[in-house]
Amino acid sequence: MPTFREMRNHTTTPLAIGEIYNTIWDCKEMIQNQWIDYIRTATTHAGGITGVRRIAEFAAIFHVRIAPHGAPDLSPICFAAQSHLDLWVPNFGIQEFVGFGNEASNEVFSHDLTLKDGMIHVGDSPGLGVDFNEEAAAKYPYKRSYLPVSRLEDGTLWSW
Repeated sequence: MPTFREMRNHTTTPLAIGEIYNTIWDCKEMIQNQWIDYIRTATTHAGGITGVRRIAEFAAIFHVRIAPHGAPDLSPICFAAQSHLDLWVPNFGIQEFVGFGNEASNEVFSHDLTLKDGMIHVGDSPGLGVDFNEEAAAKYPYKRSYLPVSRLEDGTLWSW
């Protein structure tokens, strides 16, 4: 963490950190000391809407905005959850969005999220506005991902 203090002391460039953070405790010191301008945790890593809401509320106290991670491997369900949270949170900064990573995702999940003029719009569908096509999903069996994981085999949290 001392590195972030040093960076803050030597730049006025806004700093955005936290793609892999899982809890408020992972980013508490950086937010509390205002070493960052944007916290980048995502609903998929930080306990869903409730987990990110708690981080956002804490960050708001210290004038830190949220800029949630929006990688292309997130499904439309994940992104819809984040988009709905973005609409609510008073300290929203910006949402990363690179699209949905593959054809399978678009076939399995139908949604009413639209991108227009650089803005994500959520539709009027109930819930998160995403439907799941079980028949389409059956065509894509689960394949274990070997990306870094945030938990050890015994269940303890681990930094990537």
